[in-house]
Formats: sequence, C-alpha cells, structure tokens
Amino acid sequence: MTSPRQVAVAMSGGVDSSVAAALLVEQGQPSFGLMLRLWSAGPELPNRCCSPRDMAMARRVADQLGIPFYVLDVRERFHTQVVQFFVDGYAQGITPNPCMECNRSIRWQTLLEHALGLGATHLATGHYARVEQDQGGFHLLRGADRAKDQSYVLSVLGQTQLSHATFPLGNLTKPEVRAAARRLDLPVADRPESQDLCFVGGADYRTFLETRAGLQPRPGPILDEVGQRIGSHTGLSGYTIGQRKGIGISAQHPLYVLEKDPARNALVVGPRDALRRSRFLVKRVNWVSDPPSNPRRALVQVRYHAAPVPACVENGSGPEEAAVTLEQPSHDVTPGQAAVFYDGDECLGGGIIQA
Repeated sequence: MTSPRQVAVAMSGGVDSSVAAALLVEQGQPSFGLMLRLWSAGPELPNRCCSPRDMAMARRVADQLGIPFYVLDVRERFHTQVVQFFVDGYAQGITPNPCMECNRSIRWQTLLEHALGLGATHLATGHYARVEQDQGGFHLLRGADRAKDQSYVLSVLGQTQLSHATFPLGNLTKPEVRAAARRLDLPVADRPESQDLCFVGGADYRTFLETRAGLQPRPGPILDEVGQRIGSHTGLSGYTIGQRKGIGISAQHPLYVLEKDPARNALVVGPRDALRRSRFLVKRVNWVSDPPSNPRRALVQVRYHAAPVPACVENGSGPEEAAVTLEQPSHDVTPGQAAVFYDGDECLGGGIIQA
C-alpha cells in the first residue's frame, strides 16, 4: 500500500513559490511550507532568498493558505557548499555559477532530505520546468514559458530527485502566475523579482569578494593575444570572460576579456572573434537518466540565457567528463559556467565548462 501524497513546498516569500503552494492547496493537495535560512554576509546585507521580510511574507502566505510552515537552518552548509564554491571559482580565474551548486547540494539534497524526513512524498518548487514519467523513467522538460524556463539550473538533478519533484508552474507563463496570485488574493502578487546573487545582499559581487571573502585584488598585466603587455588590470576577480566595458584600454578596435590567467596574474584581451570556440571539455557531468549513446547529437546551451546550439557530445577520458563540439562556434563559452544538453524540450543533463 502506497502512502498518500504529501507535498513540501520550498517557499521564499516570492510570487513564484507562493503561487506554487497556493495552487497545490487549491487542488486539495496536502501540503506544508519549508523555507531555508541561508548564510548572509551580515545583518546589514541579508540573504535575498531569506531576508526577515521574505521570511515574514512566506509565513504570512502559509498562514493564509492554512498550511504548516517550517524554517530549516542551513547557513553553515550553504556557506561551505555554495559561497566558498563561488569564492574559490573566482580565485581560480573562472566564472562559477552558484545557483547550480545550490540546486545540486542544498535545494535538491539537504532540503529534499528534510522534506522526506517530515513525511513529504514530494518537493514542490516555483521553478519554471516540467517533469514527466513514462516507462523509461522521469524526464526533465523545459517550462512552457521559454523566457522563464529554468531547466538549465535543474540539469544537476537525477532520477531520485525527479521521482520526488513537482513543478506546479511548469505549464504557466509568468503573467499567468501573477494573475493567479491576484485571483488568489496573495500579498506577493506584485513583489518584484531579484536577479542578484542572493548572498551578496545587494552589494556588487566584486565588493563582496574583497571585503567579505578576503579575495584581495592584485593588480597585474593586461596582455594581448601574442603576450605583449598593453596595460594593467586592478585584480582578476573584477573581470569576466567576454567583458568589453571597463577594461580601461583605448584601442583601434573593441577589446574583450579572453582569458584570466591566475598563474601569471594576467588578463588576456583581444577582438571578439577570438572568443569563438567550437570545442571544449565539460566536467562534473550529470545525466538526468542513463548516459545517452556515444557520440550523441544534442542541443547545447552554454549560458542561462544563451540560445541552444546543435552539437556532438562524446564521452571524455573520465566517468564525469564529456567533449563537446559545436556545429556553430559560440562567443559565450565560459569556463565555470554550465553546458546543458537538450533533446528538443527535454533536458538530458549537463556539466561545468573547463578552461
């Protein structure tokens, strides 16, 4: 005899998670709210996913819906798994994606474990994605609203997590979610979205790295493609691959950041065409289900908002490696960011782009 379905809803005080919870309650689904208390840089810089205002709003929504509400303190683990991952990435000269790491180790590991421990059979989030099941297992699909689709950051999930996952907003657009919040008289209907890193508390990430993480900037040389010094930079952590503005060098043609070389503390710049890459290595590869045939044709998305590009994906030298060859070279291939593989709307998995 199977246990009755009960859903834990990951709540943040925002419109998406609040509507997800409200829709489940409206459907008569037994539910309860769970909110994560995450590490922040200090009282004056509260984490934007769990500020006092956010927590009060999430509790208010849960009370209005008549569901239990719990807060889970994961500050220490969040700092170790996500914040330090972010800091270490910049120290190594790459551009890390902390949201991917948060979904991997915090939301769909720690949070899911606690949800199941509290009696839930499923974990619901406000992500714009879909999960479907057939005889082959569980499939992760893009959200119906392609502008808001978040399957990219969920590419770290596997069959175990998807067997417990539900995404109530997967078939809705953002305007429809706002409309549902107003119809349900939720106090979050018009709350704005935050696009910043949650743990920097609204500060610039460069300031955070310097003042809160102790990653002091070290000035060094700016080199052109052939290694000639053409200027000085103020610290590698202040630059990202593909950056054009703020380099501080006048040239006949626009210059872009091509590489950050921590060994030489050098910033390498050049024309935009020098950013074009068609082949790269991906590590920490996760397949949503069984690894596909080798080689495998797929659509590859190399940034959250980048357009997918047809590619050939082959096994790498290690068990969690893949070699990607794009049919069309891309300017957006950035070490530290995720390359995510798709077959149409289905997310097959992904990994971290290597330098």
